[in-house]
This record gives sequence, structure tokens and C-alpha cells, in this order.
Amino acid sequence: MDMKRVKDYIYWLYYQYLLVTCSYVLEPWEQSMFHTITVTVVAMVVYTAYVFVPIHVRLALEFFSQIFGAQPDSAV
Repeated sequence: MDMKRVKDYIYWLYYQYLLVTCSYVLEPWEQSMFHTITVTVVAMVVYTAYVFVPIHVRLALEFFSQIFGAQPDSAV
């Protein structure tokens, strides 16, 4: 894939983002604030999912393994 097509595709995705969020009608300083807040929220959601989802999955697996009759790791 040549670089021009990749570049055009990235510009198209950015344009779609602007259309979906209606941020193309904002002034430049408002757009920068909106993008900053959006990136911050997405980063916090990704970080939270990275930190807490594995813990919850492990706890859920332990819970269901106890329900379905698996022996606990330590009997002490």
C-alpha cells in the first residue's frame, strides 16, 4: 500500500471523526479543548480497562470455579 493512500485514509478517518462529533463547527481553540478532553477521557478508559479488567476476570473465574466444584488452591 503506498503512502499516499494511507495518508488519504487517515485524513478520511479524521474527517469522519469531525463529522460524527460535530467538532468541525467549533472554533480552533474550542476544537483543541474538545480534542484534549476527548483524548484524556479515552486514555483514562483504556488505562482503567488495562488495570482492572484482568483482576475482575481472575476473580470471576475463581468464583465460577468454586461454584462448579473445583477445589480451592489452599485448604488451610
